[in-house]
Amino acid sequence: MTEVAWERLTAPEIRALAARGQALAVLPVGALEQHGPHLPVITDSLIASELSLRAARLAAGDGEPVLVLPAVWSGMSEHHLPFGGTITLDYAGLAGVLRGVVRSLRAIGFARLLVVNGHGGNNEPLAVACRELAHEFAMPIVAAMPWSLIPETLAAVLDAQKGVHHACEAETSVMLALAPDLVRTDKVEQAATPGAGAVANRPALSRFWSFAERAPGSGVRGDPRPATAAKGERLVAAMADALAGAMRDRVLWRTPDPVFAPGRGLGPTG
Repeated sequence: MTEVAWERLTAPEIRALAARGQALAVLPVGALEQHGPHLPVITDSLIASELSLRAARLAAGDGEPVLVLPAVWSGMSEHHLPFGGTITLDYAGLAGVLRGVVRSLRAIGFARLLVVNGHGGNNEPLAVACRELAHEFAMPIVAAMPWSLIPETLAAVLDAQKGVHHACEAETSVMLALAPDLVRTDKVEQAATPGAGAVANRPALSRFWSFAERAPGSGVRGDPRPATAAKGERLVAAMADALAGAMRDRVLWRTPDPVFAPGRGLGPTG
């Protein structure tokens, strides 16, 4: 099997892969944050990393020059701070880390970057950072939330919910499949006990809510009790396959339109 984990290779081996042309780097970005009483704080980073590796192996088997970087283990998680166990970056810190990664990749010959996001709180900051960096470095940079790629599978597999929430049936199932030794199964019942006075979701109105407000009590949104490893395996396989498909998608990896080039707005658009 082709090695796809960046940290397991030597510098000459990485240079050789970059020299093949159109080399793709994959950066898992997660979080170090509370996941209730039953899941470890590394959950989002672990899931993002494992999905990236599985997807890269699928794509590498089809000839894609792809390597997976070690995960960025902290994202924007200030909303989880009241429960402890959480280390968070701010936007400037997260965007700065990404910029350093992109500059380094360009210097050693990588042409593309896929950011695999494991934490919902990173969605907006990663979208903005990747958009700005794509313009700055004229490099296709794609941010992907694996859970969002498989709505039909989520609906078919889950019993207690339609999509992923937090430390819920979906995330607990995936952790039972990937790292069952880290799941405190004796705490699942406690995790399913909702606190009183949770603020209702208002999807059309954006403001900051902490999880002490959104999920008082356990810090869990959703019910992890129906979670099983079998469900987790189905979800992992679907997300890895969807990510591998994105890695192979030639339209997705076009060079960004140089919209900031001098005079760009004076010429034809087609």
